[in-house]
Amino acid sequence: MDWYLKVLKQYFDFKGRARRKEYWMFVLINTIFSVLLTLVDMGTGLYSDTSGAGLLSSLYSLAVLIPSIAVSVRRLHDTDHSGWWLFLLLIPLIGALIILVVLCFNSKDDNEYGPNPKAQPSFTDNDNLAL
Repeated sequence: MDWYLKVLKQYFDFKGRARRKEYWMFVLINTIFSVLLTLVDMGTGLYSDTSGAGLLSSLYSLAVLIPSIAVSVRRLHDTDHSGWWLFLLLIPLIGALIILVVLCFNSKDDNEYGPNPKAQPSFTDNDNLAL
């Protein structure tokens, strides 16, 4: 959960780097929240079959849109790629596959986007998140 909160605290931070663990933990927790909110939407009648979305899950998706893009850009920076690579997502299927593969790459050594985040001390569940 600390990784998720770290991403939210860096809401508009498109500079720097994000480790694989930070990115994928955010994706995992974000997916869990989205599924749970969709189930709540379905249970309360807030889900629309015609639009394929519910009120709560849609509001949540809008709230985490910017942090999701920001952590993706920082993750691309960690693999020594520009954040502009996210525009590959506009290419159907192939673009998403390319981005998925690049997001799975290991961290590169120090680069123009900053020092390797794996070389810096990281926090654990017992540490406080002081950013």
